[in-house]
Amino acid sequence: MQATVRKNEERLLSEDEVTNNFLKSIEVYGEQKPTLPGKGEKLGVTDYPILEFDERALRLLHEGVSETLTHSKVKPAGGKGYEFCKRAFDIVASACALTVLAVPIGIVALMIYVDDKGNPFFSQVRLTKDGKPFKMYKLRTMCMDAEKRFAEVQKENQTDGLAFKSDNDPRVTRLGGILRKLSIDELPQFYNTLRGDMSIIGPRPPLPREVVLYTPDQMDRLLVKGGLSCICQTEGRSDMEFDKWVEGDVKYIKKRGIALDVKLMFKTVSAVLLRKGAK
Repeated sequence: MQATVRKNEERLLSEDEVTNNFLKSIEVYGEQKPTLPGKGEKLGVTDYPILEFDERALRLLHEGVSETLTHSKVKPAGGKGYEFCKRAFDIVASACALTVLAVPIGIVALMIYVDDKGNPFFSQVRLTKDGKPFKMYKLRTMCMDAEKRFAEVQKENQTDGLAFKSDNDPRVTRLGGILRKLSIDELPQFYNTLRGDMSIIGPRPPLPREVVLYTPDQMDRLLVKGGLSCICQTEGRSDMEFDKWVEGDVKYIKKRGIALDVKLMFKTVSAVLLRKGAK
């Protein structure tokens, strides 16, 4: 796979080196499973083999995920009627949310700009159904060069899986920390929902650098369109183990329906208000 990867800001890795690093990471993640001293907690990936993906790499990843999912044994619940109702609700709900939240989002965006004079909005490539890439929007909670500095902080990963989380990420601004705890930074994703990139309820869209390390079973969470919230977001979010996270997403995919979506929407509101698992 062609991908642009920068190592120690000195040179670009060749395609063979990218492949070798990719295989080494899978070996480390799949076999070593290191633990934190005295806690017995699994550590997640601390050295992602590919950090930057160009358009060709994203296309190849999309094709690879799509092909892998054709062999999945998981069958998404819900027929065409459900899909139509779900999309109609997404359009109405996201349009109403953006109308109501336009002023609050504008005020927060101004606060972010005043804080460091940088663009208050942040976009990042994520993957949705069948591995299709799209730009997901957020209110910026990190410094302007956060993506370039990821290579410096990836070894501080505190999760047990492929996603990156760190309680002491130096890239997070003081205001950004507050916005994250209140989940305010996620509000611009209603725009993604209105566009059709995401749904109100569905598995959270992962990053390409995470998906390239997915096993076929973990790719099952990409069988449906990604969403603002799903089962794991209502049961602890950052506190949930990665395997449990995937298990929750697959459970949703197998049982999804209007009643479950409504239930998860109410539980999401409760989780946000109680700041359950927010970091």
